[in-house]
Amino acid sequence: MTQLFFSDYDITEAVPPLVIFGAGGLGREILLLLQQLNEAQPTWQVRGFYDDQAPNTPTVAGLPYLGTSADLNAVAEPLAVVVAVGSSASRAAVVARLTAAHLSFPPLVHPRVTLQPAQRIAVGEGCIIQQGCILTCDIALGRFVLLNLGCTVGHDASLGDFCSLMPHANVSGAAQLAQGVYLGTNATVIQGVRIGEHTIVGAGAVAVRDLPANITAVGVPAKPVRSYEL
Repeated sequence: MTQLFFSDYDITEAVPPLVIFGAGGLGREILLLLQQLNEAQPTWQVRGFYDDQAPNTPTVAGLPYLGTSADLNAVAEPLAVVVAVGSSASRAAVVARLTAAHLSFPPLVHPRVTLQPAQRIAVGEGCIIQQGCILTCDIALGRFVLLNLGCTVGHDASLGDFCSLMPHANVSGAAQLAQGVYLGTNATVIQGVRIGEHTIVGAGAVAVRDLPANITAVGVPAKPVRSYEL
């Protein structure tokens, strides 16, 4: 099997430039997503990584570390940015720091994820939909929603800004996730259940009834184990 890397592509200046904010593991997974998008059709000229915490090496997965959020705001040219930060709260904080008018935040959808007009799926700016995700119909994703590997979202579901679904999380039909909800790996929200703002549903937990805002819930069924105020 032939392995393709960004250096194998002749991506010209006509392809818009893009950078990844977040130089950790998720950032490297997003680089892979961008590689997969460019294999399907050359779309982005990936310049490198930004992060407010510098990595231990000057390059990440073969691309340069370019600086902090302040450095990114200071770039003169128009630039697309993907925010590769897994935590809902941390991702929102990063976006709040990226204030320059020349920055844009395109949604990224894996080329094998089906999003057809007949599905009536709204996808906000900055969303990331990774490989293996399945979305059915009449779904609304807010701004900067992260659907990690293999997530499912059912009919009439609504996910607010900065929601984060870790690998193989499942959101059933007509469920409503408020802003900043975080679902751990293999977590499930049953049909019609509402999850309040900034609530964390732990890995493997199953939310069978509504959960309030600002809590952490774990178990089957999911029960609150911690509450907090932002």
